[in-house]
Amino acid sequence: MDTTVGTLIVAAVILLVIVAIAWGWSRRKQAQSEVASPPKPHIGIKSVSEPVEGSYVSTTKAGHPLERVAVHGLGIRTTGELVVTDGGVIMDLAGREDFLIPRRDIVSVDTTNGMIGKFVERGGIIRITWHLGDTLVDTGFRARYAASTTPTVDRIREMIEEAQ
Repeated sequence: MDTTVGTLIVAAVILLVIVAIAWGWSRRKQAQSEVASPPKPHIGIKSVSEPVEGSYVSTTKAGHPLERVAVHGLGIRTTGELVVTDGGVIMDLAGREDFLIPRRDIVSVDTTNGMIGKFVERGGIIRITWHLGDTLVDTGFRARYAASTTPTVDRIREMIEEAQ
C-alpha cells in the first residue's frame, strides 16, 4: 500500500509539472502573438554556398538570449541546414517549415557561446540579428563541424555589405 501511495504522489507531481510547462508555453505564445510570421523560401533564390549541416538553436528577442520566441515554431530546437543564398539565409529545418531570413532584414551576424538551452565553446553558435516584422530577433544555428562556422559568418557578412 505504501508504494502505491508514493507512486501516485510522484505521478501527480510529474503531471503537475507537465501542465505548468504547457500553460507557460501557451501564455508566452499569447504574449507574442504580434510577432510576424517569418517568410518562406521562394522559387528563384540561388544558393551561393554549400548548405551547412547542424542544429537550429532558437530565435530569441535581440539582446535577450533567454527570451525565446515561441510563436510560429521559432522556439523549438531541431536539426537542419543553414543555406546562404542570394536572397538571404534559409533555415532548412527537419520536421518543421523552412523559413527565410531576407537579406534586406539582416542587421548583423556574429558568433556566441550560448543561447537559451544551448551553451557551447566560445564562438560555437552563429547568431544572426534581423528584423522579423517590427521585432528585432536573434536566430542561432550551431554548425555540425566547427570548421564551417567562420566561412558561413564571413559569407553572411559579405551579403550584408553588398546589401548596403
